[in-house]
Amino acid sequence: MLVETAETRSASVKSATLRGNQMEIANIAIADLSGVEAISCVAAAVESRQRLNVGFINAHCVNVARRDAGYREALGEFLLLPDGIGVDVGARILHGRRFAENLNGTDFVPRLLAALTKPCRIALVGAAPGVAERAAAGLSAVARQHEIVAVADGYFGEAGRGEVLDKLAAFRPDIVLVALGVPAQELFIARHLSEGHGTVFVAVGALFDFLAGSVVRAPRPVRKLRLEWVWRLMLEPKRLFRRYVVGNPVFLKDVVLDRLRGARRNTKT
Repeated sequence: MLVETAETRSASVKSATLRGNQMEIANIAIADLSGVEAISCVAAAVESRQRLNVGFINAHCVNVARRDAGYREALGEFLLLPDGIGVDVGARILHGRRFAENLNGTDFVPRLLAALTKPCRIALVGAAPGVAERAAAGLSAVARQHEIVAVADGYFGEAGRGEVLDKLAAFRPDIVLVALGVPAQELFIARHLSEGHGTVFVAVGALFDFLAGSVVRAPRPVRKLRLEWVWRLMLEPKRLFRRYVVGNPVFLKDVVLDRLRGARRNTKT
């Protein structure tokens, strides 16, 4: 059972997404915002202390959502930002245009924190032991105005969840960054975090690993070509083979089928 009603949370998300358009892929509403607009949404939520969940959607996330009803339900409570070339290709197939900007979490979160001029409390939850502490130090270097604290690694399990929640409640952060992987991080935010634990909750995936230097980012030219997924596959072929080599063709196949189904429905009407 969710901590709050979906209706209560969706009001916050809806007010944020009204700042820009949305495009749906697999019935998942993804915000079509510029980075400046997305930052404005988060800043407004922090300022008004209105809860906002933020997530990043790539092709892998869409594949998981198609088969995981709990994850798909949780995503309905998030402001979802487009991450990667896969969802851009999907948007072109389904809507005839790509998203306004690629807002992957690895680049967007440091940009967001640097842009928030008012000092905030930032809590980090997730990743391997010691990684969140190094990530907090990395974020502090680019956003010195904030108090950034590593609250817990990602191995607390069900038995340790209460302690993590108590620490968040005591710290009362403005923003909580959660790095537990898909779909665990979104489910943790949706099912266990309330306004007593913070205001803005962001599911950040592998961000802490990148900030801590545990995983090396692709060179800038590779990122500009939007081939960072190839770089990651080269670094971790066993772990990421199914996600990219199997998952990307599955994503494209399903999107094309969605397009054909939509065309058939339009023909019948």
